[in-house]
Amino acid sequence: MRNIRLNIFITTIILICVGIVMIYSASSIYALEKYKDGVFFLKRHLVFLFIGAILTFFIMGIDYRLLRRYAKPALLFSSVLLVFVLIPGIGREIAGAKRWFRLGMFSFQPSELMNLVLIIYTADFISRKKSVVRNLWEGFLPLVSVLGVVILLILAQPDLGTAVSLSLVIFIMFFLAGGRLLHLASVTLCSVPLLYILIFSVPYRRSRIMAFLNPWLDPKGSGFQLIQSNIALGSGGIFGIGLGHSKQKLFYLPAAHTDFIFSIIGEELGLLGTIGICILFINLLVQGYKIIRNAQDVFGHFLSLGIILFISLKAIINIGVSSGFFPTKGLPLPFISYGGSSLVFDMIRIGLLLNIARSGEYP
Repeated sequence: MRNIRLNIFITTIILICVGIVMIYSASSIYALEKYKDGVFFLKRHLVFLFIGAILTFFIMGIDYRLLRRYAKPALLFSSVLLVFVLIPGIGREIAGAKRWFRLGMFSFQPSELMNLVLIIYTADFISRKKSVVRNLWEGFLPLVSVLGVVILLILAQPDLGTAVSLSLVIFIMFFLAGGRLLHLASVTLCSVPLLYILIFSVPYRRSRIMAFLNPWLDPKGSGFQLIQSNIALGSGGIFGIGLGHSKQKLFYLPAAHTDFIFSIIGEELGLLGTIGICILFINLLVQGYKIIRNAQDVFGHFLSLGIILFISLKAIINIGVSSGFFPTKGLPLPFISYGGSSLVFDMIRIGLLLNIARSGEYP
């Protein structure tokens, strides 16, 4: 397990270093134009990286099993934050979405905390209810009720992508714990009409779907971002046009340093650069699977499973959106995209993985 921990640590460090370089490359001109400071985003990213490092080493130094004791209070606390962020004057609204608290010069997204807390709670729930997870009243309904409340709060922000992603992770965890497919399928089928309404009754979501199907129907509107992303990836060729030489970051590609940083990597570092990033995430998944398999207790097994599922899903969705395989959704690329809350909690997840792996060295 020591080699596994070292492998994950080095892989994460490489991804973080790539992120530092690419955030500066993708954001410097935009930051200079908007804030008169070319390193504006880089400096903030480094501060969050420092905070994440402190929390990561702290979480590595405790017994992860202690988290079970605080799973329910943490769930309640996170739920209260999700309620508060919706209150005018407390939560910060950006482009019609109320997802952030403003803390001085930084913003905090409580849904990022909930993403981690709900996985911890689900792992604890499964470890306590392992013998009755197939039971509708004792196993399935209590967990799906908690998930339902959390999803409603996240949808109220609104943040459909996070709601769907988190639901998928929790459902997979429950299914692999022995939950009945019939129960999961029933809830999923009942959710389809609601999902349809949530997508097609909201103009910007509907336009995203239309842009995904054919971005050239509205090349200067809803399809603009996807078209510019494809141009960036296509322009890079095999070897890229060179680090720092991206043209799409020159106010063509929106969110170049956040949600679409993978496209800038493809433009500047080419196909080889994007393949390298994919290999790093695949390696993280493989090493994570080894930790899941060797976990010494049920809680550690399902906690590591949820962590790996969530990180992998975020990476797959981000890369898929940038490449045009999925509709546009604002999920950052783990460890690489600019985004304080996301970076901090992704680092905490890695700290928990390393913690669980270390416990596996001493059966």
